[in-house]
Amino acid sequence: MDFWKMNGAGNDFIVINDMDRRIPDEKLGELARRVCERHLSVGADGMMVVRPAQDGGDYRMVFFNSDGSEGEMCGNGARCICRYGYENGLAGEIQRVETLSGTVTGRRIDRRQYRVRLNDPSVFRPDYPIEVDGRVYPCAYVELGSPGLPHAAVPYEDLAGADENALRALGRKMRYHPAFPKGANVNFYEILGPDHLYERTYERGVEDFTYACGTGTGSVVAVLSRMGKVSGKNVRVDMTGGTLSIDVTDTGDKITDIYLTGPTNIVCRGVLTDEEL
Repeated sequence: MDFWKMNGAGNDFIVINDMDRRIPDEKLGELARRVCERHLSVGADGMMVVRPAQDGGDYRMVFFNSDGSEGEMCGNGARCICRYGYENGLAGEIQRVETLSGTVTGRRIDRRQYRVRLNDPSVFRPDYPIEVDGRVYPCAYVELGSPGLPHAAVPYEDLAGADENALRALGRKMRYHPAFPKGANVNFYEILGPDHLYERTYERGVEDFTYACGTGTGSVVAVLSRMGKVSGKNVRVDMTGGTLSIDVTDTGDKITDIYLTGPTNIVCRGVLTDEEL
């Protein structure tokens, strides 16, 4: 089975072309769980399967987390799959990619830079505090698309210097918090300066921190834009794996036009020969 391995700001994915639908639906989760295991197979944060469009798009992105669960959407994954689609002749420089949460529009900026319009929020609660171990944390809750991809946005002082184990334990408790019935990706953030953030995301389905989270950065910037703490234009978000840029439109009544821009990297192309499969 041919595959590409790609990453967007360190958020890494295995991409498989299944335009002829050779892989049974019921096998996709098992396949993702195996090939995403870093010690036993290729290793990645998630797996993306390219399939024929069903609703007028150029093609469909079926996304699985590394634990084998299907995800609604993935922002960095969408940027990577736009590059995959362009370089494999599935679409031109502007692409319409169908996802479980709705159609995402992508644009090629140059060979490695891609920009996608994330799904509009279907749930947007900028003031949604939660209690963990007797302490109340300021929090916001956003779901992008429908069905919505759930994100919690939590301010955290001196995030870069935080104890890794303590932050992971807090992220895990928040990820499973009863206030989030679908579970949540937990985005810790710190404002470093005007339109400049640092963020770390504990991702649902990976069950650990990833090097970057595109939909997470979009959700955080949308919240801070509504709160008046960022301009919403070309907001720089630094993460472990690199830097992403977010643009948001806030009409006062609703958040729209969340654009995510950042780098892509084709790490390798190969043939999967995993004998356990």
